[in-house]
Amino acid sequence: MFTGIVATTAKVIEITKKENFQTHVIEILAPYHQGLEIGASVAHNGCCLTVTKIDGHLISFDLIEETLRLTNLGLLEVGQFINIERAARFGDEIGGHSMSGHIVDVMTVREINKTTENCQIWFDVAPQWTKYILHKGYIGVDGISLTIGDVDEKGFNVNLIPETLERTNLSGRDIGDKINLEIDPQTQAIVDTVERVLANQNKEQIE
Repeated sequence: MFTGIVATTAKVIEITKKENFQTHVIEILAPYHQGLEIGASVAHNGCCLTVTKIDGHLISFDLIEETLRLTNLGLLEVGQFINIERAARFGDEIGGHSMSGHIVDVMTVREINKTTENCQIWFDVAPQWTKYILHKGYIGVDGISLTIGDVDEKGFNVNLIPETLERTNLSGRDIGDKINLEIDPQTQAIVDTVERVLANQNKEQIE
């Protein structure tokens, strides 16, 4: 489990691509690499990956076909930075919201509005996910737990404070960039349950 509180960013050092498979090496600087072991879980732009090799600050991870298909990790290039979060431990403070590290899709940056103290970003989302995106609800954006701002028929926006921009890679995002999306699981469960109940009621009325 993750909380969506991104600790820092990590630089992509090496990428090895094979057919429907990829291994990448990232540099996790102190103190965020301390205590990492083979098999540990680390979120990359919100996607849960497993440590496969450790060489000091250089940590390796394997990405399978499903991960490459559903996330923006297959688009990474050497030198880019990704948001990272270590898996939550029992007793840790949950500063964001409960996140699984399971990315459902990628969305596209539509618009960026920056001021001195604030940054608002609009995202376009595939139609099948918009029913789970509610004003003031939670959302996972490249692994960052954020509160949804305004919502329209195509997507939503978020408002970012300077601290978020400093700790994450959103400060370097441009219009057209692909961003990992994780829907709040509680919101999804509620919406799906209500839909099933209403569908059953309609079916009973017809019968």
